Amino acid sequence: MSINVLMPALSPTMTEGNIATWMKNEGDKICSGDLLCEIETDKATMEIEAVDDGTLGKIVTPDGMENVPVNAVICVIFEEGEDASVLDNLEIPEVASVVSVAVPVAAVAAAPLPFAAPAPAPAAKTAAPAANPGGRIFVSPLARRMAAQESLDLSTIAGSGPKGRIVKADIEAVLAGDGAAVTAPAPALAEIPLAAIDPYQDIQTSKMRKVIAQRLQESKQTVPHFYLTIDCEIDALFKVRKELNERSDDYKLSVNDFVVRASALSLRKVPECNASWIDGGIRQYSGVDISVAVAIDDGLVTPILRNADHKGLSTLSDEMKELAGRARAKPMGLMPEEYQGGTFSISNLGMFGIKEFAAIINPPQSMILAVGAGEQRPVVKDGALAVATMMSCTLSVDHRVVDGAAGARFLNAFKGLIEDPMTMLL
Repeated sequence: MSINVLMPALSPTMTEGNIATWMKNEGDKICSGDLLCEIETDKATMEIEAVDDGTLGKIVTPDGMENVPVNAVICVIFEEGEDASVLDNLEIPEVASVVSVAVPVAAVAAAPLPFAAPAPAPAAKTAAPAANPGGRIFVSPLARRMAAQESLDLSTIAGSGPKGRIVKADIEAVLAGDGAAVTAPAPALAEIPLAAIDPYQDIQTSKMRKVIAQRLQESKQTVPHFYLTIDCEIDALFKVRKELNERSDDYKLSVNDFVVRASALSLRKVPECNASWIDGGIRQYSGVDISVAVAIDDGLVTPILRNADHKGLSTLSDEMKELAGRARAKPMGLMPEEYQGGTFSISNLGMFGIKEFAAIINPPQSMILAVGAGEQRPVVKDGALAVATMMSCTLSVDHRVVDGAAGARFLNAFKGLIEDPMTMLL
């Protein structure tokens, strides 16, 4: 009996995914464990393996298909002895995007720009007979977005996909002059002359980047941020780090390892900061789970060091290196539980020479620590001018959860540990 392969739920919050690439073609033999396709989620691109033997009979959702719901059929695998005739008796829900023929008209009022005179509207492209006059238009999500970016009227484009669906190739054909479409009405805005506009490229964003954009925008709009900055002298930390690294080749401690350790111990000292705003109230956590921001090609991911307050520097260092390495692997090797959750975040841009910055809180967490570069600065010690290596750290705080005094106590505890690193070893 044929097997319907469904869009899997790769994380507890996943409701839909994108088909990035099919690694098998229709008609290919499939063995259990073979890689079928890559699925792009809100956090990663992950490979999907076959769990049964057979033949890939039908690909239901092709390359580039976006917003495929969890549990939707993405392909059909034939068992031994089956052929395409079995598809006649199968009811496969079609994953399609249906758009209205009507083109919305935006009424925009704006004063003319002082440096731009109104430019004549470009001549509309010659329209072909409507592909689906008076009916619904079936179009893939990718083709729909491409058409919107180029102001193409979908009702004038003949689709070459299944059941006349408009696909990416059809839009590309129109843009290349091999097809036909009508541009949508342009808003009544004063236009900048083309000569004044630099060449540009519209970049297709990954699902991860879209989710990052959405969540950070929501955070800045809905979370009442306030910021506290403290300067830490780290000459003693450098000395202890050097001595520890010279004792063994089994580990290589970084400044960030000390930052993680100091943050975890500070949260244990000031437990009211280890909390979130959940359903209109404060939820305080007993475990200290530190999320550390790691830059990857598609954006940012935050592997979590669980129970970081109960782990030593070498253990934290080894775990962080292993998690960061798998986070940067293609496809990403982190499991959802390894980057979802956490009670506190750290973002360190010191390795890029950034002196100081303020990070955006990652809800539902209530704080994130932004760590700058260690640099030599003039300081006053015992009334005399001296030079010390200083590191500026800025704490972004959700004021619904943590008040200024509590945030200050956290930073004072953090500063004490960083400036006297031997206390972290106790």
